[in-house]
Amino acid sequence: MNDPIGDMLTRIRNAQMRGKSTVSTPASKLRAWVLDVLLEEGYIRGYERTTGANGHPALEISLKYYEGTPVIREVKRVSKPGRRVYLGVDEIPQVRQGLGISIVSTPKGVMSDANARSQNVGGEVLCTVF
Repeated sequence: MNDPIGDMLTRIRNAQMRGKSTVSTPASKLRAWVLDVLLEEGYIRGYERTTGANGHPALEISLKYYEGTPVIREVKRVSKPGRRVYLGVDEIPQVRQGLGISIVSTPKGVMSDANARSQNVGGEVLCTVF
């Protein structure tokens, strides 16, 4: 698999289109850090580490809905394996005039765009969520 974050975001997007309450994805530290940001910002109910059907570690993500519609309306991968996107703290974009978030991988860890601005660090923009 070339793009594990893109794969996880696609699994979340597909599960929400089908109205699923949970979705499973292979486990990794980076995926868990991205899920921590989504949990902190209120886009998912939570996640837990499990063991997949083949015995490999997995992450079981509990999706969040509001009145039957998914809380995550749109999720886009920004920095891809073929084209990495690194931005300084002044260049980090606001998603939908601050209603959404950008998830940024910084030297101080993976965090939302607001936290990156408050800590005055830039980095790789992994994805945007609205």
